[in-house]
Amino acid sequence: MTLRSVLSRSIGPVLAAGALVAGLLAAGSPAAAGGAPGHGDRGWVGTWAASPTTVPETGVTVFQNQTLRQIVHVSTGGSAVRVRLSNEFGERPLVIGEARVARGDGEAPERIAPGGDRRLTFGGRTSVTVPPGERILSDPVALRVPALSDLAVSIYLPRRTEGTTIHASAFQQSVVAAGNVTGAAEVEASSVIEQWYFLTGVSVRGPEPGPGRAGARGSIVTLGDSITDGAITAVNADHRWPDHLARRLRAAGLGHLGVLNAGISGNRLLHDAKAPPGSEAEAFAAYFGEAGLRRFQRDVAAQPGVRYVIVLLGINDIGQPGNVAPASEEVSAAQIIDGHRRLIAAAHRRGLRIYGATLTPFEGDTLGFHSPGRERRRQAVNRWIRTSGAYDGVIDFDAAVRDPADPGRLLARFDSGDHLHPNDAGMEALAAAVPLRLFR
Repeated sequence: MTLRSVLSRSIGPVLAAGALVAGLLAAGSPAAAGGAPGHGDRGWVGTWAASPTTVPETGVTVFQNQTLRQIVHVSTGGSAVRVRLSNEFGERPLVIGEARVARGDGEAPERIAPGGDRRLTFGGRTSVTVPPGERILSDPVALRVPALSDLAVSIYLPRRTEGTTIHASAFQQSVVAAGNVTGAAEVEASSVIEQWYFLTGVSVRGPEPGPGRAGARGSIVTLGDSITDGAITAVNADHRWPDHLARRLRAAGLGHLGVLNAGISGNRLLHDAKAPPGSEAEAFAAYFGEAGLRRFQRDVAAQPGVRYVIVLLGINDIGQPGNVAPASEEVSAAQIIDGHRRLIAAAHRRGLRIYGATLTPFEGDTLGFHSPGRERRRQAVNRWIRTSGAYDGVIDFDAAVRDPADPGRLLARFDSGDHLHPNDAGMEALAAAVPLRLFR
């Protein structure tokens, strides 16, 4: 499997002006009118999230007089909803002509379920302009949201709008349709996309419909790279390991906890996305996002109701330099460990419990990440995670998916084929390795 084929499978097709671009796959900006929910926003709990990035110069999709109907799979339920939209990486104001949220059909992204459609407002207005570099939170809207269900968020873009704030690896199909059809029960799709544009969060409040609530509500943020983001799982299947974790929590009577996926494919702990000049990575590296340390405030601390953090970062710090990142950004195990210590300190300053996940095997990978020296670095980082006591708890993902006969490699039945990313069964094995006692 070539690097290009892995990248295209991970990111999916990205619509561009005259080209299709594929890629593998910080401190947050201030909130616009309406504010952004955070740790102190009592009553609201995050149920879905996607961490935004910018796009490469050749990867800009342009929308005009079109509706984006974007599908998200929630973790915990509630009786009221708020939606967060972002123009953080835009250079021009983002004009939202109308926005609506509805319960999804569950089968086709074009359709919504009968009786579950609500218009969103922003400070009482049905249309809103989000300045460059800002994000905005909708007013609360009454809507019964079952746990582990789909929501459809439809936004109408009346003016020429560049899709420069994006989550590129959705592993979920959404649709684009002509005109303002935000309230239509079914839209005629002009294109199908596998990215989320401008949409970065959904939160819920109020009693969760149905059984399964026990204890104080809150959310778990999973901070990671492509393995957390869901690469290379089946599209529309919700087989990312955080999705499997949400199902486990629900089955164990912990459905009051939301699970927020803050994975970004290609993301590193220590360095922002950066391609070697003149390399093929210039066509996709921007999707890798800001360093985990830099985006902690936005993607973790500012999430509504956050109580717990799971960290799985470091593989790209080890494997990317000299490949899809500059060779000058090679880092040592000690530097990665220092980055983890800084994440732990940031979480503890905010009263959060933070758990470290061991780095999974990647010997024989098709991306050119592995070498004996890099394997020694992975082992050193894992040894520190397991034995230092610095994290509030340890989740041994390495042990969950490695081959017992060849511990540097993924077990064949968990291997997606590139010897780096777990497949759908591997994702389930990762979720099964999370001790639920950490959240009781």
